[in-house]
Amino acid sequence: MPAQSNNPLIRWDWVFNEWDQIWAALVEHMELTFYAMTLGLALSIPLAAMALRYRVTAAPITAFTGFLYTLPSVALFGLLVPFFGLSRLTAVIPLAGYTLLVLVTNIIAGFRSVSAPVRTAADAMGLTPPRRVLGVELPLATPYIITGIRIATVSTVGLVTVAAIIGQGGLGSLILDGLKRSFWTPMVVGAVLSILLALVLDLLILWLGRKATPWTQRRAATP
Repeated sequence: MPAQSNNPLIRWDWVFNEWDQIWAALVEHMELTFYAMTLGLALSIPLAAMALRYRVTAAPITAFTGFLYTLPSVALFGLLVPFFGLSRLTAVIPLAGYTLLVLVTNIIAGFRSVSAPVRTAADAMGLTPPRRVLGVELPLATPYIITGIRIATVSTVGLVTVAAIIGQGGLGSLILDGLKRSFWTPMVVGAVLSILLALVLDLLILWLGRKATPWTQRRAATP
């Protein structure tokens, strides 16, 4: 354990010497976030589609995703370890589960924001239901969906750090290592990089969302 007098918040010599370890942790953090978000979207899209198609299922689906969101992450990791071991899959499944509530509710809200006259006009133009959904409703719902992706991504970046308890924590492994040794530098580096990663991903998704929906910017600029 480093002596207290030699334990500043940042020891730059440690950062330079352990840069390979820090970079590997950052890459692992990004990979876990990407896998969790990809799986979360793959699950939330059909769930939201079912809730939109059969309104009676909307309440049970949102209740189920809300229930998943309330479960302690450590408990979920512990339940999955006997089945999948200390693997990446054990980390990704709970992380994806925590994204469902935000993603499903925002997808539903986005499509429900499309007014009935817009749907009627699309039908009058002879658009088939699939073409109406993809060509009219989806673009109008995109801002809501982007907002859900931003919130879910930032939340996932924070939750990934907890996965360090099963050896799959990315930057959380630095924080855990610092806690074990009462060594501030790994803790600070892991925490700061987690915050910066969340901010960068949030801004990136916001930028991509604006590029994908240029009409919203023109409408906002209209006096």
